[in-house]
Amino acid sequence: MGTMTAIGIRLENRGILSVDGADRVSFLQGLTSNDVRLVAPDRGMFSAFLTPQGKFLHDFFAVSVGDSLLLETDRGRLPDLLRRLKLYRLRSQVTLADVSDDWAVIAVLGDDAANVLGLPPEPGSSRGLGGGVAIVDPRHAAMGVRLTLPAESADATVAELGLIVDRDPAAYERRRLALGIPDGVHDLVAEKSTLLEANYDALNAISWDKGCYMGQELTARTRYRGLVKRRLMPVRLDGPSPPPGTAIVADGKEVGEIRSGLDDRAIALLRLEAADRTDLRAGETAVRTEPADWLTAAQ
Repeated sequence: MGTMTAIGIRLENRGILSVDGADRVSFLQGLTSNDVRLVAPDRGMFSAFLTPQGKFLHDFFAVSVGDSLLLETDRGRLPDLLRRLKLYRLRSQVTLADVSDDWAVIAVLGDDAANVLGLPPEPGSSRGLGGGVAIVDPRHAAMGVRLTLPAESADATVAELGLIVDRDPAAYERRRLALGIPDGVHDLVAEKSTLLEANYDALNAISWDKGCYMGQELTARTRYRGLVKRRLMPVRLDGPSPPPGTAIVADGKEVGEIRSGLDDRAIALLRLEAADRTDLRAGETAVRTEPADWLTAAQ
């Protein structure tokens, strides 16, 4: 296979929710922010589940495996997503189950990741692999390829690919923070954050033409009326990494707060008018915004 510049990272904090049954697509279509009809063996997606008022609750990657849709989401919050989805099942022919123990989620990082997995480097492109699926990260291709593999054969499948697997998630976090890509659990606040302030439009999580879904009205209104006053942004830190929730101050006024961070990088929620300031501080640490190609292009 030649020289490879890709490494697999086992993401132990991710879980899998299976959605089965004849109505699985139409059921999710009315509840989530992206167009679930487009999920196919060769295409997956990133999507979100909102409150009826349009505030963030959960995000997930959706892929097609056999006759199931598999939703990869934060494992700790998966029971809440499952409970909420069940409330809307009503008479739909849908079976929902937490199947996290049956699956392993591995992120393959590196410039060569899509090539190693035999995928075109477009976000969301996917193919079957080892009884599961490989998908180029639908948010940004530079986040590599995500593998959802049957737990009992995942190690063998990864070994056949010649990948070394690391169980330390720090490399994954560093890549995410360097790109400025938010994490739904650490960077958004359930029942408070909106998709546009979290840049989920630029991360391919929203279909603007799919029709109604829960929370769609606020999301559309925010877009068309230009109501976004603050955004999540990648920042670089000069000083100790401040804990999440630390206020960011300029001129004695609070203009934002640190969300997740590691080493000299973090994601911060900042008021737009303060984004270009050079005097931002979080505690003892100087903060400056970092450009992100995907974010600049989307604005």
